[in-house]
Amino acid sequence: MELTLVRIHKPDPINFILGQSHFIKTVEDIHEALVSAVPGIRFGLAFCEASGPALVRWSGTDDAMIELAKQNALALGTGHAFILFLGEGFYPINVLKTVQAVPEVCRIFCATANPTEVVVVETEQGRGILGVVDGFKSRGVEGDEEIAARKQLLRRFGYKF
Repeated sequence: MELTLVRIHKPDPINFILGQSHFIKTVEDIHEALVSAVPGIRFGLAFCEASGPALVRWSGTDDAMIELAKQNALALGTGHAFILFLGEGFYPINVLKTVQAVPEVCRIFCATANPTEVVVVETEQGRGILGVVDGFKSRGVEGDEEIAARKQLLRRFGYKF
């Protein structure tokens, strides 16, 4: 058994969702769910097939996001994992419940724009995701100034009034 860290490569503002599913139909079902939930959404999706030819299956509406998804999925090479990159201006908060509602989706490891490392285990059989390192180590506890800044940020994004 071998443990490896696989860094997710992407431009800084791009958000992604990393999850696990159980069936090749995932690619079509997530695609259909996204375009039905958010008209005009730009995304790229890749899925690591875990049996048969064990290919990276893919779909999407944005060529750059599709390429990111395919490259990162191939680097992961972990059975039944999927990675969904959202085009700039699209965020996990707007599609996460839609993705989770797809019947094949088993779990979500992360939904983030942060630098991310995926902890991968490799055995004689194959590879799997043990967990993720999403962002950075906590540096302290927020005070009144940071609370005010957080609330202002949420209002600027339109999530609070």
